[in-house]
Amino acid sequence: MRVVQGAPIPDWAALETAFEHNAPDTHSYLDLQTGQVISVVDTRPEDEEKRKSVRGGGSRYVHLDPASSREQYRWMERFVASVEDSALKERLILAIDGKGAFRRFKDVLLSYPVERDRWFSYRANLLHIYIDLWLEPREIDLGELPPWGKPEPPAEPDIPLQKPLGERGEGPTEALRRQARDLVDRMPALELPSAVAYLLFLSERMPSILEHE
Repeated sequence: MRVVQGAPIPDWAALETAFEHNAPDTHSYLDLQTGQVISVVDTRPEDEEKRKSVRGGGSRYVHLDPASSREQYRWMERFVASVEDSALKERLILAIDGKGAFRRFKDVLLSYPVERDRWFSYRANLLHIYIDLWLEPREIDLGELPPWGKPEPPAEPDIPLQKPLGERGEGPTEALRRQARDLVDRMPALELPSAVAYLLFLSERMPSILEHE
């Protein structure tokens, strides 16, 4: 990355979106002549003209490599490690365990607006660090430096979050499921209708639990 007078100024907002969006059928490119970001979706026929422009543009277009799902999952882990509210932290650890982690994580934070806003700032900071590291070794002439300045890494280390394991070594979600099954198995038959009714009440109250498992 080099700042050169007269070089195009990138569309920084579009650049952030491109680096954050990692759908396998979407490819984004930085136009070095205009600073615009071009996104091409494989399944969208109307993007054919953009595809032709990119294929015939040679070195004019630079392919952008978005942050992977694994990378963005680590961002969630680092944020959860920074949460001071022990009850919320426990809920978030359960939310990010297993399939559907991203959606459940967002669902939990909907009830915690302050922490939700902090997450948006936290994620934006890590995204900016990712973009800077991507730009740094590349010989791309820019008309200005990124508007976010020099972001500082968060205090939490970039290591897997330590999650509590069950007696059999399973993750926290499976440990709770096993505990629930054990309790149901030991419950008198006459109490089962009440237990089922309560579980149905919970599933209707929080439909995302079933939608994203």
